[in-house]
Amino acid sequence: MSQGGASQFQEVIRQELELSVKKELEKILITAPSPEFEHTKKDLDGFRKLFHRFLQEKGPSVDWGKIQRPPEDSIQPYEKIKARGLPDNISSVLNKLVVVKLNGGLGTSMGCKGPKSLIGVRNENTFLDLTVQQIEHLNKTYNTDVPLVLMNSFNTDEDTKKILQKYSHCRVKIYTFNQSRYPRINKESLLPVAKDVSYSGENTEAWYPPGHGDIYASFYNSGLLDIFIGEGKEYIFVSNIDNLGATVDLYILNHLMNPPNGKPCEFVMEVTNKTRADVKGGTLTQYEGKLRLVEIAQVPKAHVDEFKSVSKFKIFNTNNLWISLAAVKRLQEQNAIDMEIIVNPKTLDGGLNVIQLETAVGAAIKSFENSLGINVPRSRFLPVKTTSDLLLVMSNLYSLNAGSLTMSEKREFPTVPLVKLGSSFTKVQDYLRRFESIPDMLELDHLTVSGDVTFGKNVSLKGTVIIIANHGDRIDIPPGAVLENKIVSGNLRILDH
Repeated sequence: MSQGGASQFQEVIRQELELSVKKELEKILITAPSPEFEHTKKDLDGFRKLFHRFLQEKGPSVDWGKIQRPPEDSIQPYEKIKARGLPDNISSVLNKLVVVKLNGGLGTSMGCKGPKSLIGVRNENTFLDLTVQQIEHLNKTYNTDVPLVLMNSFNTDEDTKKILQKYSHCRVKIYTFNQSRYPRINKESLLPVAKDVSYSGENTEAWYPPGHGDIYASFYNSGLLDIFIGEGKEYIFVSNIDNLGATVDLYILNHLMNPPNGKPCEFVMEVTNKTRADVKGGTLTQYEGKLRLVEIAQVPKAHVDEFKSVSKFKIFNTNNLWISLAAVKRLQEQNAIDMEIIVNPKTLDGGLNVIQLETAVGAAIKSFENSLGINVPRSRFLPVKTTSDLLLVMSNLYSLNAGSLTMSEKREFPTVPLVKLGSSFTKVQDYLRRFESIPDMLELDHLTVSGDVTFGKNVSLKGTVIIIANHGDRIDIPPGAVLENKIVSGNLRILDH
């Protein structure tokens, strides 16, 4: 078959597939109860647009030859932003800000049921508690009205709303909206797995929240965008709720509100220097004259090692983003927000292979005018993805003040220790059971723990500590033990007499 004939044939197949999906989505929509009909229709229309793009774009979404290092002035050092100082009218600048936290994720990877934001991280405080405390502190200190908005998913919405009642006396207005609910599609047929709109019973796994890139459409559709613009708000500060370093930064906010060259900046991405642990993070590049976020999934296989190199791509995206509300409204109404599609393969409990189509919020940077990267200190990126991260933030390495964690002044060097806890610690409840109290880690560089290990009270860890209990063995680190540059292996049982 000639090349023209082949592409014509593919086009026919593509059109037939789109028609089949359209029919399936119509069948699903009919099953929506009337109060949910409009909302479901918006979700399914959004999915159809995404699916259409998915069929158009095959292969890696970036041409590696066009990727360049970003120009010097497009990524500013935080020190330069901070050197401009703060204006006298901090309150009026703050009153133009809305804080948005991405709250769609569950705690399943840490063995917890329900929203991840409700896991206790410090002195019984959850991620959500700390966030509310931070913003309340701002509002009280500067006599302002900075609202908190949570982008929930259908997985987290109900549980989150139940908890919000406990903040009714706090000086923070809290709003929520839901990201879309899209149907997973069969990997072979590319047709939706769901037969109706319900997401209980056998349909539980048929739906998914389509990544945080969905924030633009969902925020717009919720009506909140227009409400905030009507109230005179100008920027949203968006971040992951599990990034404990993502606090409101007054210097960055001032830079946005009072741009040095008079040209308003519509999108700021906070980036920070890569370490060996961050080689997979998305990086900012220059692509066809615009700043562009490139994720590892978009990189052609032959160039993955180059992408991971710390020398060529020195920074990565923290997903702390400052975005102009007026620009989101304009671009959303022009249907001009362009984000690469992330194809995420999953296997359902019954063994069915599906794919879910997702987008990432930072990928939209290329659609905004006058975008900027700011290279921020590592302290603004403190994500808690695993119990190893949790151990760090629960320890005396950090002190807690008004909901914000800062590195303890008693630590002599500013780097965070490398902590690797083995599979016996993966679930939060197992992890908590294995530590009678959190060890003193002020002088720790590196901790690796593997196997059946427990820690007594008041243990102190310094330098490099490696503790390995082989299969069938158990190691109990005794109360008050001081381990400095030690490898512990074998079997050590401490039993009550």
